[in-house]
Amino acid sequence: MTVKSVLMYLLKVIGIILGIVIIYVILGLLIPYIPVSAKDDGEKKEIPIYIYTNGVHTDIVMPVKNDLQDWSQKIPFANTKSKKTDYQYIGIGWGDKGFYLDTPTWADLKFSTAVKAAFWLSDSAMHCTYYNTMKEGDDCKMIMISRNQYQNLVKYVEDKFDRDQKGNFMLIPTNAVYSDNDAFYDAKGTYSFLYTCNTWSNNALKAAGQKAALWTPSDFGIFQHYK
Repeated sequence: MTVKSVLMYLLKVIGIILGIVIIYVILGLLIPYIPVSAKDDGEKKEIPIYIYTNGVHTDIVMPVKNDLQDWSQKIPFANTKSKKTDYQYIGIGWGDKGFYLDTPTWADLKFSTAVKAAFWLSDSAMHCTYYNTMKEGDDCKMIMISRNQYQNLVKYVEDKFDRDQKGNFMLIPTNAVYSDNDAFYDAKGTYSFLYTCNTWSNNALKAAGQKAALWTPSDFGIFQHYK
């Protein structure tokens, strides 16, 4: 091959890559505006849940304990640094293990982490964070759901955890926690640019019969339906 043909080949490859990126960005901005409507099951909306974002990852926040579910039995308080047992809420999110452990903020993002996450090259994890209170704002929205909707949400969330032979959630031993109130667990599935942590949270809202985007890779795609 001549130098010219090699250069032409490289330019075509770069052009294809740039084209894919541009199309992805456009679709990632436009498709989230297509709404999935909430489904009213006719039951009393008595259980508060929250959607919360730290600017990178979106979590589904639920009561630690009610008569339908006690998350502290499956995600022990003892697995957090604080060991405190009086938390009222738990936030759970799914995502790329490398992203979670190495990228608490966008400023921490490494090129290698981004490539592995985008192209199905790494494992996934559940990030579980306990809270004393929740405060609504641009980054946190409360949603009231029914008992039946909550049970559907719990099943959706639980189904994403990896389990050991005894059926227990599998703690990831790491010091890369974000604070003294969180822990990481092994999860099922593989992160990609088509299925991100925010896509998972968006689908969690669908499972609970709540408003959501048709598809979204970003937290914006979720929160713009809850303004």
